[in-house]
Amino acid sequence: MRQPVQPLAKLLSLFLLCGFISGCPSETPQAGPGVANGTKRIVLLTNGPDPFWDTCEAGAVAAAEELGLADKGYTLSYERGDFTDKGQLDKLKQYNLQSDIAAVGISVYNPESAAIAREMKKLRDKGVKVITFDGDIDREQFRDARFAYLGTDNLVGGRELGRAAKAIAPENAKYSFFVGSTSAANAVARMDGFVEGMEGTGTEIERLADGADKIKNRNNVEGALDRNSDLNMLVGIWAYNTPIIVQVVKDKKIRESTRVLCFDAAEASIKEMGDGNVDVMVVQNPYQIGAESVELLLALTEDDQETVDKFYPNYSQEGEGDLHRTDLRVVVPDGSPITKDLLEPETVFMTYDEFKAWLAERSLVSS
Repeated sequence: MRQPVQPLAKLLSLFLLCGFISGCPSETPQAGPGVANGTKRIVLLTNGPDPFWDTCEAGAVAAAEELGLADKGYTLSYERGDFTDKGQLDKLKQYNLQSDIAAVGISVYNPESAAIAREMKKLRDKGVKVITFDGDIDREQFRDARFAYLGTDNLVGGRELGRAAKAIAPENAKYSFFVGSTSAANAVARMDGFVEGMEGTGTEIERLADGADKIKNRNNVEGALDRNSDLNMLVGIWAYNTPIIVQVVKDKKIRESTRVLCFDAAEASIKEMGDGNVDVMVVQNPYQIGAESVELLLALTEDDQETVDKFYPNYSQEGEGDLHRTDLRVVVPDGSPITKDLLEPETVFMTYDEFKAWLAERSLVSS
């Protein structure tokens, strides 16, 4: 009669089995954190670390709870890139090797990256649902790498900031842009839209990238001002750019002759507007972006066509049928010459005090 296996022998067998598995070829699918208990992961991958993404995460977490992801057998995995192509590419490759991934949303750092598009397509070919949020892939080249895009229309946002800038532009306005990457989809759209919104008013001097390095960001601002004595409008394109721009303007004591305009309402930028150091902000709704990304990915995973149709009533991978636009706000100091009638009807116009109240109602410190 065969003797029962003793506990120590069982443990040794398990150890040897694990060792065998870990020695398998790298293309063998890897178990993610949800495999052991049978759950599947819905992943949101940002383009980098930034307080903007903290607010987005809060919206995603709230939606996960409200939609009952856990009860439906899913977990939310919110992961941050590092503002590099490689960082996002490595993450996508990991997802392609893991068997517990049900859906992936990605805020694409480099829309021109064929390698990132290829990994996204591989996920789709495996049956994983894939969307982009906040930053899309290049639609002309890689539209089929994802189901759809959800987030701000950055070209429209740029135009709105440009229209606002035109209303407060000094005579012979000269402006420069400051951003992490001058090739990122949202950055290009915002800057190009700004120029359109200015409608020929003023002159663009340069677009300066800092790779999300705050020291380089400051050097870029100082260098632009040193090189161009008539530079009088500074435009922050990503959330962290504006507080640095403001500090340089303070240090150089040029606030009276310099307009400061920006995208995104970082906590420090909001304070600086209250202190009179920021002239206008175009504000996205990262909380909404996070919440709706989770809702959409769950609907795609569960074949909930009614919810998908809510986001994309005329879905098509042509034209704008695969684009869902989230809220856009223009925030100005009280008493600003910028008025609602300068903007598109869909854009929400708020004074600083109104915006602060809106944030307080949602227990947010940035947007």
